[in-house]
Amino acid sequence: MNQLAGLKIRKGNQDDKPAIMQILATTPEFTPAEVVVAEEVLDCYLKDPTHSGYNVLVAETAANVVGYVCYGPTPLTESTWDIYWIATTPEMKRRGIGKTLLAVAEAEIKASGGRLILVETSSKPNYENTRNFYQSQGYNIVSRIPDFYAVGDDKLTFQKRIG
Repeated sequence: MNQLAGLKIRKGNQDDKPAIMQILATTPEFTPAEVVVAEEVLDCYLKDPTHSGYNVLVAETAANVVGYVCYGPTPLTESTWDIYWIATTPEMKRRGIGKTLLAVAEAEIKASGGRLILVETSSKPNYENTRNFYQSQGYNIVSRIPDFYAVGDDKLTFQKRIG
């Protein structure tokens, strides 16, 4: 059976906020402080989707939001974009929803003239699945800043060239 049957990817809207916040709150890798920042970014997008500098896509099945991705052009660069957040509900992990969200975001970035996508993440052991996910999608580690987030928690930057 196709686990993605009925999956729909669309632009996020105000009605999606409670479901997105629930996804963030139930993603064990995200700290409470990170969830606060993600909500601030989401609110910025929801207030002015056209001029906020952020894009939000949601994945839904049977009218339920089961994942989301937030991305946008990197300020002060030419055609570089950042993926800020990507997450799915715990029960929908490992079903290809994150891959689908990322592929749609990458296609939209490319259609907007993007040539390079960056993702920043942690080196902590509980982020191993996140790192493996990006590497499986063609992203490569291009920088490591030791002790960036905390002692023993390095900042890793992944990149993917798309144009």
